[in-house]
Amino acid sequence: MENFNSLNLPAALMTSLERMAFNTPTPIQAQAIPPALEGRDILGSAQTGTGKTGAFSIPMVVQLLNNPRSNAMVLTPTRELAVQVQEMIEQLLGKNNAIKTVLLIGGESMPNQLQQLRARPRIIVGTPGRINDHLARGSLMLHQTSFLVLDETDRMLDMGFGIQLEKIFKYLPAVRQTLMFSATLPDNIVKLSGNYLKNPVRVSVGSLTNPVAKISQETINTNEINKYDELVRQLKEREGSVIVFVKTKYGTEKLATRLRRDNHSADAIHGDLRQNKRDRVINNFREQKHRILVATDIAARGLDIPHIEHVINYDLPQCPEDYIHRIGRTGRAGSEGCAVNLLTPQDAIKWRAIQQLMNPGEKFPPLPSKGPSKPKSGFRGGNNRGSNGGGANTNAGAGAAARPNNRFRRGTSSGGKPSGFKAAS
Repeated sequence: MENFNSLNLPAALMTSLERMAFNTPTPIQAQAIPPALEGRDILGSAQTGTGKTGAFSIPMVVQLLNNPRSNAMVLTPTRELAVQVQEMIEQLLGKNNAIKTVLLIGGESMPNQLQQLRARPRIIVGTPGRINDHLARGSLMLHQTSFLVLDETDRMLDMGFGIQLEKIFKYLPAVRQTLMFSATLPDNIVKLSGNYLKNPVRVSVGSLTNPVAKISQETINTNEINKYDELVRQLKEREGSVIVFVKTKYGTEKLATRLRRDNHSADAIHGDLRQNKRDRVINNFREQKHRILVATDIAARGLDIPHIEHVINYDLPQCPEDYIHRIGRTGRAGSEGCAVNLLTPQDAIKWRAIQQLMNPGEKFPPLPSKGPSKPKSGFRGGNNRGSNGGGANTNAGAGAAARPNNRFRRGTSSGGKPSGFKAAS
């Protein structure tokens, strides 16, 4: 499949693709769309930013155009991703299409959603919690849902939506086409696919444990006392939009406030914000009214903003897989991006887990039994760049991290393997 012309798509859809400048399918689209158009179930795995939304939206629109009585539903883990999916679907449908869509997510007005449901939309996009709310009310009927998509399935299970998904499946017809997409394929995803997919076509693009090749990675060794000053230095040295990831909701607000006090254009996003506030923050960042977005992992998946040039991990993620999703916010659609990790000695165990995920089979020296409880005043982040590659630098990581009087080098790597801690000689 070299282009969309070979698929004999409806004329209205081809017009939309041309208007959206969808000229050449991405690898995941080239693999997934042809069997999906044949009615096959799909189990797809690919990194974020590879065109997965188009891979399921295009065949979904084709089925609805060809079958006037059929409906479709797309389930996503987050409200932000649901909004973006609905926006793409509506672009594919075009302004003059009679097929209505509805967005069913938490934080939005229930009366407004009920009114939209009374208009009998044929495409439902939403999060599992709000979908179940409407099923319990009797305001949503799924008996004519012939096309089902589960997007970012691994994230939905990570967020505890497994039971919610089981409830939803009870309302769905047994005869349907199901497409399941996931950035990673752990055992629980494979088991779920066995329960709800019938003889699926397996499609996979790229490594699930390594970032996109055009994302360069850099590690900067510092400590908790000096970490904010290092962040400010990085922001001054770099140009373009930046996402800064921290581990707590309170931390996003605190860091964004501190950055604004230091004359940086920054805003914060986290799970406790009301939906209208979250939408406003994302839109302002998308329109580049703010240069810096400080975020928890809620923004690590599904946030598709092409102009993001840098991701800075101020705090490492709790889950190693989330590292891949975080840094995947940059380097979108073939562009280049940069990921920066501010590492403290206390990060040694988390950083080792990330390295083991991205370098399976590589042997690492044992971590020290106990790290320093409090960094000494002489412990500072080094300002010299280290050598490329993950091998020697990574293996030196934990030992160097446990010696607070050493100076540290900054390690860089291009194309997927960040270096680890390395003591300067």
